[in-house]
Amino acid sequence: MNARILLACVAILAFASNTTVAESKAQLLTGAQLHTVSHGVIERGEVLIRDGRIAAIGARVDAPADAERIDLAGKHIYPGLVASQSVLGLSEVAAVRATNDFAEAGAITPEVRAEAAVNPDTELWPVARANGVLTALIVPRPGGDGVISGRSALMQPDGWTAEQMTLKAAAAMHLFWPSAHMPEWMPATARERAAEAARTKREALERALREARAYAAARDAKRNIDPDLRWEAMRPVLAGTMPLFVHADRAAAIREALAFAERERLRIVLVGGGDAWRFAATLKSRDIAVVLGSAHNVPMRRWEGYDTVYSSAGKLAAAGVRLVIANDGESMASSNERNLPYQAASYATFGLGAEAALRAITLTPAEVLGVADRIGSLDIGKDATLFVADGDVLDGRTRVERAWIRGREVDLTSRHTRLHDKYQRKYRGEAKD
Repeated sequence: MNARILLACVAILAFASNTTVAESKAQLLTGAQLHTVSHGVIERGEVLIRDGRIAAIGARVDAPADAERIDLAGKHIYPGLVASQSVLGLSEVAAVRATNDFAEAGAITPEVRAEAAVNPDTELWPVARANGVLTALIVPRPGGDGVISGRSALMQPDGWTAEQMTLKAAAAMHLFWPSAHMPEWMPATARERAAEAARTKREALERALREARAYAAARDAKRNIDPDLRWEAMRPVLAGTMPLFVHADRAAAIREALAFAERERLRIVLVGGGDAWRFAATLKSRDIAVVLGSAHNVPMRRWEGYDTVYSSAGKLAAAGVRLVIANDGESMASSNERNLPYQAASYATFGLGAEAALRAITLTPAEVLGVADRIGSLDIGKDATLFVADGDVLDGRTRVERAWIRGREVDLTSRHTRLHDKYQRKYRGEAKD
């Protein structure tokens, strides 16, 4: 029995060793237009992938004699796109409650870890991956009375388990600013209830911060106190080593959130930010990055111009604000995460420009999340997380043809491609499988 176990272990190790050797074989991608993001475009360049990283890049590079050469003449190579506000893996079918696991009960739940709930087998990840979205920030959403919803995780759609898919755990803490906004046409009683609910949430937030600071001070002083997972999770936020992503859209909420962050001395990133352009000077002076939500929304107010949403990114960029473009992050939007480049394209057309728009879905989110040494651009030493397209990625007609995550080429088939193939057979008159 022991001999058989030993032989099985040897076989497994041999297989793993052979697999590692096969996967570490160098690959040379040649002939494509390289959109590095960090240092311009290289026409008909070459990228050498080795041991999961970009080993060399340029017009011509030295490659090992046994490197696999992949001719990509006429194609475009981009770094993987980063979805900076997503519930991929936490929500499958928004209308089916059993498939949604994106929020915890309770107002203050900083101990929540998004990666712990992610479903690696979701059908939505491959759909997003097939359009170049190779990294996503998975964000826990608030429940009905939620304020601090927990910690997000930066994940990639390649791996059997959530651990294998995670690029960076506890990437940021998320605070959904309590807003009392209600349409003016709503009854006065409804507006009063909304205002009271917002006050209750703010009181809970302030109380939580006081308790978290007291706990952190006690732990720093090495007092003998029982660990508390909630306040333990808040310690990096209070120390400034973990960013606090504050979700706020309207001007009143943003003004309150900015005052709160200054008073509490917190390092924040503004998320959503529909009215953020109105505070561009303040955001620039305090070096607060903005994760701007979907461009495909109507203006917040009836009297605003049709291009108010579209032009907001250009106004922020013109003021020098660090800008990230994302989808809205709601459960209903998880199936549309593939549309990320088109969000960027809409902003690009109305004043942002294509180069800045591409950076806002690649390198800038990597910088804001502290992983710019690994993803976000085509540079030596970074992970080989990139994709090949047949045209400009911001153009809706472009198709992504191949993709690599950490040096491993990934399958781009999805439920969408399977349905396409199925009905192609139908209209060709072929028999159903």
